[in-house]
Amino acid sequence: MSLTFVQAQETTPVKSDPKTTQTEKIIPATPLPLVEINPTAKNNDSIPVKTDRYGVRVGLDLYKLTRALYDENYKGIELVGDYRLTKKYFLAAEIGNENKTTDDDRLNFTTKGSYIKAGFDYNAYENWLDMENIISIGMRYGFSTFNQQLNSYRIYNANPYFGEVPVIPSGKKFDGLSASWIEVVAGVKAKVFDNVFVGFSLRLNRLVTNKEPENFSNLYIPGFNRTYDGSFGVGFNYTVTYFVPIYKKKIKPVVVAKKVEKK
Repeated sequence: MSLTFVQAQETTPVKSDPKTTQTEKIIPATPLPLVEINPTAKNNDSIPVKTDRYGVRVGLDLYKLTRALYDENYKGIELVGDYRLTKKYFLAAEIGNENKTTDDDRLNFTTKGSYIKAGFDYNAYENWLDMENIISIGMRYGFSTFNQQLNSYRIYNANPYFGEVPVIPSGKKFDGLSASWIEVVAGVKAKVFDNVFVGFSLRLNRLVTNKEPENFSNLYIPGFNRTYDGSFGVGFNYTVTYFVPIYKKKIKPVVVAKKVEKK
């Protein structure tokens, strides 16, 4: 009996470990070849890099240029320009010449002269990618040299019972006049074609200095426009400009790290 039991034990097959068999199937006999990862391939799907162009923009004020077509008492021209100093700030300037005859109830006079304005604009608009539109606010300091000619005038009649006083011709000239002022400017420029911009601006002026002749007031100043309440004025222009690029700057995108919450 004991011999038979021993023989039965020796002939019983040994069962294989199932875990060992699965591991042998997963791990290959020979290792897989190493594959080099190209680092430039990852950058193809990255955020596009924004490029800002820096240069000079020059053009004309179309409002002054075309006003002579419907106003026979006005001739004028204004050149405008700006230079991009930083991402948001632009150096800006205007230079022009005006010849205007003002015909009021009591006065008829002609103003001739030139002016220059210089200052800065701040672009408050955030452009996307290659957009270059501008919504700006800025300041200018203006200076004008001019002369006045009193063509005719009418004396005020406090008692019009006997009718109006007739117009009195004059022709008197006042030379060597000047004025300076500060402007607050709000404007818009939009790119309509490649490097071509159209825009407009509104201006509020405040006189700083005003050299006036005796017995006559500077009711109109080139570049400042008509004076109101003695020292205030308003202005407007409509411009077309061409941008001349000089160099470019790439703006690196800001990567914001997000915190991943563990579930």
